[in-house]
Amino acid sequence: MIKLSALYPNTEDSYFDIDYYCNTHTPMVAKFLGDAMKHAAVEEGLSAFDRDSEKPFMAIGHLYFDTLDDMHNAFEPYMEEIMGDIKNYTNVQPYFQISTVKI
Repeated sequence: MIKLSALYPNTEDSYFDIDYYCNTHTPMVAKFLGDAMKHAAVEEGLSAFDRDSEKPFMAIGHLYFDTLDDMHNAFEPYMEEIMGDIKNYTNVQPYFQISTVKI
């Protein structure tokens, strides 16, 4: 299984609209990707490990696919629209990571 993660860093003067991300952006992406996307998860950052520490990421979104080709083929027709929506919920550029899920 392949996981695409979008990590939104918590920086000075950054904002993140978690309601928009959960209720508008993620459903839009799910509609575009169709059956190729097997699961989605959204995490809202609380803190780093140390008690009362600042959260390193405001939010992290995860999308799961059977194969890397499935992921790329599903995204290609909609990449511009998906990336263009970022400005509607945050003012930071996310980090993206593709991983193989082992457990």
